[in-house]
Amino acid sequence: MKKIAFLFITSGLMINAESGMVNAGALDKQNSLEHIYSEIGYKNVEDAKREFEQHFKRELKLPLRVPPLAFTHHFGRFIDLDGDMNDSFEANLISEISPENHFKINVRPVNHRIILTDRHVIKVYPLKHQNEARYLSISSFKVLIFENNNWQYMFSVDDRVSEIVTPEILVQIADSIDYSVEQK
Repeated sequence: MKKIAFLFITSGLMINAESGMVNAGALDKQNSLEHIYSEIGYKNVEDAKREFEQHFKRELKLPLRVPPLAFTHHFGRFIDLDGDMNDSFEANLISEISPENHFKINVRPVNHRIILTDRHVIKVYPLKHQNEARYLSISSFKVLIFENNNWQYMFSVDDRVSEIVTPEILVQIADSIDYSVEQK
């Protein structure tokens, strides 16, 4: 059965190639992660962050650290839904090679925070400066949610990498937000 399917697919490609109907470059561009993500509003993380900061008229600090995974792409998006209640910033770090290598940061103002029930909470972790983070399991993701500088942050990782990206690592990433730049 596999041989028949392979021959069928190969024959179809040869027929299309002979007729000039296949343009591999155009097909690759249409299906590239860059194209797919840009079609749904993603762009450079810094540009999306700048739009978010301009919209809310205040600074957003992102973590200095990221999970110890290999990422091939970094995308950002400012979601403006006509009213601050659902407006948010989103950064996605993904791998084209290993789809399970996916780290997502979602940020919104605390006065429009997402309220999650404690039934999903696995554990509460202390953060720097007397903040707390809740570690949750939601669908196929592990999530660390916390507040800092009047922003609510949500870090999400795919369940398939949760043994590598432990809650303690997510806490270290959260604590890397509280950095100060020393000037000489």
